[in-house]
Amino acid sequence: IAENLRKMGGFIPGVRPGKPTASFLSIVLNRILLVGALFLGLIATTPSIVGGITKVPAFGFLVGGTSLLIVVSVVLEIVKQIKSQLEMREYDAF
Repeated sequence: IAENLRKMGGFIPGVRPGKPTASFLSIVLNRILLVGALFLGLIATTPSIVGGITKVPAFGFLVGGTSLLIVVSVVLEIVKQIKSQLEMREYDAF
């Protein structure tokens, strides 16, 4: 990424080009990935935890974390497709 950034003439303010940029991007990417992984872990385990607290044994199976992730992913993809179709209609008017 740092090499492509340099080739395109881009830069990150306050960070020198080359290895410092690559190191900076690696640190930022690792932080983002850590937060994302913790969030996904929280989503995946929440139904089981709630089922254990409420003593509803089937709650974890009815609303599984992975099922929730799949449903949200599909809904977001559908919204993105609808937005792109609406934008295409605006271009067709010209």
